[in-house]
Amino acid sequence: MKMILVVALTAGLSTQSAQKTESPAKSPTHDAHVQMEERGGKGMGFSQTSSTHHFLIKADGGTIEVSVKQGADLASRDAIRMHLAHIAKAFQSGDFDIPMFVHDTVPPGVPQMKRLQKQIRYSFEESPNGGRVVISSGNQEAVSAIHNFLRFQIEEHKTGDPTN
Repeated sequence: MKMILVVALTAGLSTQSAQKTESPAKSPTHDAHVQMEERGGKGMGFSQTSSTHHFLIKADGGTIEVSVKQGADLASRDAIRMHLAHIAKAFQSGDFDIPMFVHDTVPPGVPQMKRLQKQIRYSFEESPNGGRVVISSGNQEAVSAIHNFLRFQIEEHKTGDPTN
C-alpha cells in the first residue's frame, strides 16, 4: 500500500513538473496582444512598439491618434501619417480591411459604419509627431457604432483611454 502511494505521488510530481508552467508575462492574453502588434506592424507599415495609439471618444464620433515615441524618428512619423491618410480614405469608402487584419476579427461597430458610410465623415490631420483621423457624424446610430469601434480599439491596444 505504501509503495503504491509513493509511486502515485512520484508519478503526480513528475507529471506536474513536465507540464508547461505559464508565467504572467506569457499568458494567452499577452500572446494575443503580441500577435496583434505583429499584424499591426505589417498592416500599418510602422512599429507598434515605437508608436503610441490613442482612441478618443467625442460627442459626435471620435479620433484615432498615433504618434512616434521618439520625436527624432521621422521615418516612423511619416509612415504613420501615410497610414492614417490612407485609413481616412479607406474608411470613407467602407473599407475596414486593415483593422480586421490587425485584430483578426471584425471589430464591433464596423458593420454599422459600413452601412452608414455616407452618414460618417473621416478626415486626416497631421500632428507634430504623427497624425489623427477625425471621425464624425450627425447620425446617432453612426455615432454609437463609432463609439463601439473606438472602445474596442482602446481595449485591444490597451491604451487606457476613457471609454465614455
